[in-house]
Amino acid sequence: MMAMGGFSGRSSELEEKFFRERDMQLLEALREKTAAAERRKALAEASGITHDGLLEKLETLGLTGQTLAALLLAPLIEVAWADGTLHEKERLAVMGALRQKGIDSQHPAYQLLEDWLRRKPDPQLLEVWKEYVASLAEVLGEEERKELRDDLLQRAREVAEAAGGFFGFGGKISKREQELLDALAAAFD
Repeated sequence: MMAMGGFSGRSSELEEKFFRERDMQLLEALREKTAAAERRKALAEASGITHDGLLEKLETLGLTGQTLAALLLAPLIEVAWADGTLHEKERLAVMGALRQKGIDSQHPAYQLLEDWLRRKPDPQLLEVWKEYVASLAEVLGEEERKELRDDLLQRAREVAEAAGGFFGFGGKISKREQELLDALAAAFD
């Protein structure tokens, strides 16, 4: 009989431990869900985007309300990596564009952009940028959209011209860079 009482007590103890651990897992999942919702809300407020799918893609790329500025400069990164190699002159051109936009080493977007300069970003980055531009096009007037497009294309062209064509020979802009510049311009239409 005694063995049965000991087992019963042990059984209750194990049951309590199981439910305590399960409660902690559920609580942690709830905290993460709440934190994700808060991050999406901050992204929505910073970007003006209300489409949940696009907000989720922005978050997946590591963007926050504070680092959203990085997305606007993502095409410069893409142009710098267009030929598969990032040249020092292209890196310097991108860094110059960051400074002109007021993004210094203290800015939250700086680290993300610097990471993208060290290693080629996720191929989805350009697609998400295009979706972002399409969302912006819905809220911007024609003149504002043209100003944003012209500013971006000028900076992207400066990055493309920085290394000077194929290994520094030939035209200033490689064929792949020009194709990318054309695609960037088309995203605003």
